[in-house]
Amino acid sequence: MRDIAVFSGSAHPGLAAEVCAHLGVPLSPTRVSRFANDCLEVQLRANCRERDVFLIQPLVKPVQEHLVELLMMCDAARGASAGRITVVMPHYSYARSDKKDAPRISLGGRLVADLLVAAGAGRVLAMTLHSPQVHGFFSVPVDHLHALRELAAHFSRLDLSRTTVVSPDLGNAKEAAAFARLIGAQVAAGAKQRYPDDRVSISSVIGEVAGRDVIVLDDEIAKGSTVLELLDRLRESGPRSIRVACTHGLFAAGALERLTGQPDVLEVVCTNTVPVPVGDGAADGPARNGGAGEERGPGRGKLRVLSIAPALAEAVRRIHNGESVSALFDAPREERPAGRVTGSRSGPRAAPGPQSASGAEAAAGPGR
Repeated sequence: MRDIAVFSGSAHPGLAAEVCAHLGVPLSPTRVSRFANDCLEVQLRANCRERDVFLIQPLVKPVQEHLVELLMMCDAARGASAGRITVVMPHYSYARSDKKDAPRISLGGRLVADLLVAAGAGRVLAMTLHSPQVHGFFSVPVDHLHALRELAAHFSRLDLSRTTVVSPDLGNAKEAAAFARLIGAQVAAGAKQRYPDDRVSISSVIGEVAGRDVIVLDDEIAKGSTVLELLDRLRESGPRSIRVACTHGLFAAGALERLTGQPDVLEVVCTNTVPVPVGDGAADGPARNGGAGEERGPGRGKLRVLSIAPALAEAVRRIHNGESVSALFDAPREERPAGRVTGSRSGPRAAPGPQSASGAEAAAGPGR
């Protein structure tokens, strides 16, 4: 069995350290430097020869910088004779560029997939892609995970007897329906229309929400305009309570502050696929630095960040050991803790923190 080597880019080293802690392997160091002409150089500072190499890097702001860094990590691993290169991409931001909805427009989702393969990626491990067809953009195997079980475990502490899961649009209704089945709830969806100037309009909510406990579920929240528009429509029907949940909490342009500032929103829940933004709406605490936990600070007690590191670690272990990844969705959540990888040399665990020297679905649900 090949030895395993895990590296992290500078996008989310805290998550990478947490994944390695669950795997029981060290996080190998990476050096990222910048030349005077602003070009990047990446060095993987551990042996890769014939090893099973995993590169952890979500594509988050600055996306282009982290993308080039990831491409260079792939190239460095290939040049170092890695036995296999797996890109662990908890958030694939270019997945939103998945269709030609205007003349002469680029398909960024497919282009970046081709770039990753050309750079040396032999496999991709992703979490909650924006749409199912993005899976087909890659010419290498893709293991597509989701965070529905982690979210379901969080909400299971509540009385769910009068709960409705609401998708902001029909495109996300399949994921919302799978989540509703997990927690035994009803499902509803918003009738959304997006205009060329990026305005969003939701004319109505299809389903029963009056007098019910509503969980708004989306794959990601960026500016939050869609969720805020949906909240306006929900209020017209008079729900008993409102909570907001997503996998990728990007929270750009003060979105977190606007959402937590809604007096009838009891809770905003996301996972740590991306770092919680520092600034408006984010407070000091473990989640800010890449871990999971509860945000603390005035007005920020509504935010909950759940860790997907155990799920990613178990998927990495299964890929390395040649086991089924889809079986993750068949086993009950409590029966699938991340085990240790086999065939790896033991070594000290890396402490959580930056490794860059730059200074700078349910079984039948979606994503299976």
